[in-house]
Amino acid sequence: MDCIARVSRKPWSLPFTAEPEEVAALRRIMRLHLELWGLHGVVDAAQLCVSELVSNVIKHVGTGTPATLVVSMSGTRVRIEVHDADPRALPVLLDAVPDDESGRGMALVSATTDRWGVQLRADQKVTWCELPTELSCAEGHSGGARVNRVEALLSNYGCEPDRLWPAGVGAVAVVEEAAIDVIVDVLHWLRGHGRDSDEALDRAQIRFEAELE
Repeated sequence: MDCIARVSRKPWSLPFTAEPEEVAALRRIMRLHLELWGLHGVVDAAQLCVSELVSNVIKHVGTGTPATLVVSMSGTRVRIEVHDADPRALPVLLDAVPDDESGRGMALVSATTDRWGVQLRADQKVTWCELPTELSCAEGHSGGARVNRVEALLSNYGCEPDRLWPAGVGAVAVVEEAAIDVIVDVLHWLRGHGRDSDEALDRAQIRFEAELE
């Protein structure tokens, strides 16, 4: 049932220069895209991986190296790749201890991800890792039965299933407005049946926050 409502998660890439000050910006971009994809549960791990993969390029290839961040779905896993133009400087998994000031980067990636590796090409290398999600298929979502029910409902408000949550802020805004229309209609229904809409909103917020915890 998780894949009835399809979520479009198209691969994306972002060229960048391997500078320490770029890491924070790449982390923010990663968060934005994963939240648009509905994958809130892997944001922290994905940001850590981006930090370590980019820092690895800075340290072992050199500051100022042109590189590219590529993010895609590999089955139900989130795949993160960092491309750089030096196929000689390979990342190494070291047996670093917690007090070590360096050498822990790929150990953290290994501990956080399902798998990682390096692909060597003629003019570049690709360091990649894959993070597990709770998805049952690549275009499913992690919201469970509640999200399924709402997406079925939103189709009656001009949002067909294949348009729900595609990549792009503009499309997300359209669906958000439809969701607000649903909430307003429900509030009208409650008022029409003599119920307190404010009390219902308060109870819904409390239950929503409890389920998030």
